[in-house]
Amino acid sequence: MSSEEALKIAAEKGLDLVEVAPQANPPVCRIMNFGKYQYQMSKRLHEAKKHQKQIVMKEVKFRPRIDEHDFLFKANNIRRFLAEGNKSKATVTFRGREMAHTDIGYQILTRLIEELKDVAEVEREPKQEGYTLSAILTPRRKKVVPVKEKKPQEPRAAAEGN
Repeated sequence: MSSEEALKIAAEKGLDLVEVAPQANPPVCRIMNFGKYQYQMSKRLHEAKKHQKQIVMKEVKFRPRIDEHDFLFKANNIRRFLAEGNKSKATVTFRGREMAHTDIGYQILTRLIEELKDVAEVEREPKQEGYTLSAILTPRRKKVVPVKEKKPQEPRAAAEGN
């Protein structure tokens, strides 16, 4: 129908004429309450956002002269962060003369990566940025194992009963 007729019908019903598909030939319009439509769309978007998982970057800081127990404690924290589905950034911070021994920081991060290789993938290899050396770890993706289909069993009634 013509747009004038559609506007007249919409005005009689106290509703709005909304263009649904402007790219169609001819354009498609609908008679509806536009305020209610916008409200429902915002509710749908809000509901969709509720079910999304926000990935958070958790940072754990190390020092070059870290003790064994402290290293294991922080490694377990990273393991817990990865189990929750978050990324983890391991940082070794150097101060003063420690900058002469950045190889110690690389040893700490490579040991950490080795300790966590069962639950973590390395997103970014250890990289020196000023006084800090950092690596980013992400949770390891679970491998999808294909399920084998069961073959239909043959009827046993003939063999068992008679």
